[in-house]
Amino acid sequence: MIKLTKLTYLAIVTLMACTTQPKDVVQNSVDKIYEGVEFEMPKVKEPVFQDYSVSIEKYNAVNDGKTLNTKAFADAIADVANNGGGKVVVPRGIWLTGPIVLKSNINLHLEDGALILFSENKDLYPLVETSFEGLNTVRCQAPLSGEGLENIAITGNGVIDGSGDAWRFVKRSKLTASHWKELVASGGVVDEKGDTWYPSESYMKAASMSDMNVAQFDSMEDYQKIRDFLRPVLVSLVNCKKVLLDGPVFQNSPAWNVHPLMCDDLTVRNITVRNPWYSQNGDGIDIESCKNVLLYNSSFDVGDDAICIKSGKDKDGRDRGIPAENTIVKNCIVYHGHGGVTVGSEMSGGVKNLHASGCTFVGTDVGLRFKSTRGRGGIVENIFISDIDMIDIPTNAISFNMYYGGLSVSEMLAQKDDKKTDEVLPEVTEETPQFKDIVIKNVTCKGALQAIYLQGLPEMNLENVLLENLTMVAKNGLLCMDATGIKIKDLHLDVENYPALNFVNVKDLKVEKLDLANPDFPMISVAGSKTKQVSIELPKGVSEDKAMTIGKAVDKNEVVVATTK
Repeated sequence: MIKLTKLTYLAIVTLMACTTQPKDVVQNSVDKIYEGVEFEMPKVKEPVFQDYSVSIEKYNAVNDGKTLNTKAFADAIADVANNGGGKVVVPRGIWLTGPIVLKSNINLHLEDGALILFSENKDLYPLVETSFEGLNTVRCQAPLSGEGLENIAITGNGVIDGSGDAWRFVKRSKLTASHWKELVASGGVVDEKGDTWYPSESYMKAASMSDMNVAQFDSMEDYQKIRDFLRPVLVSLVNCKKVLLDGPVFQNSPAWNVHPLMCDDLTVRNITVRNPWYSQNGDGIDIESCKNVLLYNSSFDVGDDAICIKSGKDKDGRDRGIPAENTIVKNCIVYHGHGGVTVGSEMSGGVKNLHASGCTFVGTDVGLRFKSTRGRGGIVENIFISDIDMIDIPTNAISFNMYYGGLSVSEMLAQKDDKKTDEVLPEVTEETPQFKDIVIKNVTCKGALQAIYLQGLPEMNLENVLLENLTMVAKNGLLCMDATGIKIKDLHLDVENYPALNFVNVKDLKVEKLDLANPDFPMISVAGSKTKQVSIELPKGVSEDKAMTIGKAVDKNEVVVATTK
């Protein structure tokens, strides 16, 4: 009888775990992703490929990091497509290339140690009509793209690098002194204030005339003059069906990293998305106007919002009229980023049926981030978020901002930007954004500037939001304004500043089972002439006269206060 040492036994167990799992085991794992989802949606269809594969080496690809392999990739993809589909294999090595364009029935598979490195030569990326930041516009062709395809995948354990540093502008405030000095010495230009570096003079001029990174011209000739400015997303998949991203690292994108647009049956799992934290518009994944989506078991460490749900911007988004619908996000980790899970600000086509759970945010600028502004239009509804853990959040752990102006919350706070002033209310039209029917429960946050920030519009309140079983340590507690139908239950706050809960112009508010660590007085502030139907249950043994401050404009008959027995 052979005796196995503990080390040998562990090695065998590890080897067995790394072997290909049976199909039914994989399917059972996928099936668990649907457990606990609050809305009905069809099972997402994954692509299936025949057993045919071609290595890019067959077409004379060279893995020296110097030889341009654009033609080798194109020829290998054409070979597999012409033979009914299958796998295009990228072996270990550094494969320098220009744009890669996928075809239907292609699985671009990166073997262990494979690195696809996209060239910094911008002349290789022609101008194309596309959508960026929710607007119809023109950009340089994405390094990795596919449009109107079906049955496609990007899989394996390799790395896809977009050489983004050659494309992006950089703010001085985001670099160390030595890094900034090195960047300026490398070329490019610095603006008059000396606080922003641009790759070229034409880039700087284009940035000054653009609307939030999007330039709009009438002719392709005008776009050509500023092509240096028109940086693409790393991965652009438009109007595709049965899409799988499984395994690779996507990093160093010129603009957004992974951008599925108007795709159906999208599965994203086991991927790593990385960008330098100083990368402007360096989003992780922007799932825009897609239907039936799974995103799970993935990690993000980026320079802007990490997991983003979008559906187009303003009139272009409304004209498209395709919502982001039936999306499940589970078991993801977000490190640096402007938002962990974000909805908006481009949400003009609407967002409905979103489930996000089991995610961890470590140091993201904001945790759960909802943002829009007047002019967007669109309805965000049926949002269910649960079992979220976050630590060291520099601004708001939970944020609803309907006055979004294109800056991160940190930047707005730094500029002391306060757009919530007395104003003449606009009429409610198709341009009015609406957020309603939202459940957020089982959230833990250890460390934030603001625990909860709920801000609707006076003409279109944030509506029907349930916050349940939240445990949060923050400098400031809850601020809620212009909201209707807010239910707060089992809220545990440990904050420095009081009042811990602040309400302005709220209707149909109910607070139950409030727990405040080291309470101070007053605990709660209620203000605003539009405040109506407020019901607040105070912690046990706390009297109303000490706990509450009620503004002069509030009809006190509209505020009912009770103490927990």
